[in-house]
Amino acid sequence: MAVANRPDPVSWLKSPATALVAILLFFLIDGAVSQVLAHGVAEGDKGYIQETSGFLFWPFVYLGAKHMVTGYDHLLFLFGVIFFLYRMKDISLYVTLFAVGHSSTLLLGVLTNVSVSSYLVDAIIGLSVVYKALDNMGAYQRWFGFQPSTKAATLIFGLFHGFGLATKLQDFNMSPDGLIGNLVAFNIGVEAGQLLALGAILIVMGFWRKTSGFWRHAYAANVVLMTLGFILAGYQLVGFFVV
Repeated sequence: MAVANRPDPVSWLKSPATALVAILLFFLIDGAVSQVLAHGVAEGDKGYIQETSGFLFWPFVYLGAKHMVTGYDHLLFLFGVIFFLYRMKDISLYVTLFAVGHSSTLLLGVLTNVSVSSYLVDAIIGLSVVYKALDNMGAYQRWFGFQPSTKAATLIFGLFHGFGLATKLQDFNMSPDGLIGNLVAFNIGVEAGQLLALGAILIVMGFWRKTSGFWRHAYAANVVLMTLGFILAGYQLVGFFVV
């Protein structure tokens, strides 16, 4: 076989998806080192949330958008959700299901003051990434002989993602003055940030899907995604048992 025609054993390293996963991995490691954990809020933002009072629409929209754009656990899950979705109609449906779940528990969790260990919730969020990666690899059909509802899974894990952030906000003792308005503004920012991040992911995915290597590397990309999910879950479980 001519050299030019030989398969490149490391071609998967050159795929856009690998680059995207590497970027997300960088944020994961950076977050672990700086203790800005999944679903975490930066110290400066934390101080602002704790010290402010009254309805502040735009600042909380900004904080919500910032949380989503830098929330690598959200991005990893959404990356898995849209991995095999091609039509905008389907992408919109799944993103809406995730947003409904996320928004519901974010608002209800803070307003009702229902809380559990943030480490456990974030561990489940890490496992949501594992679940979606295994789903993309067809694991459930091989193991159990049927395909669980992907729509139901997206909605249910959206509930956990929202509850994870609610547990963090509850620790900040937000002022009751303007609380509902600020939570709504924060959630609007979260959804806006989600659309921005999703748009960037879709652009990369669009270029990658046009290449001949997409189907060859799809399985490996989901193995990497699954591994990152296990790392996220393991990190949070260590925090739960050690801290």
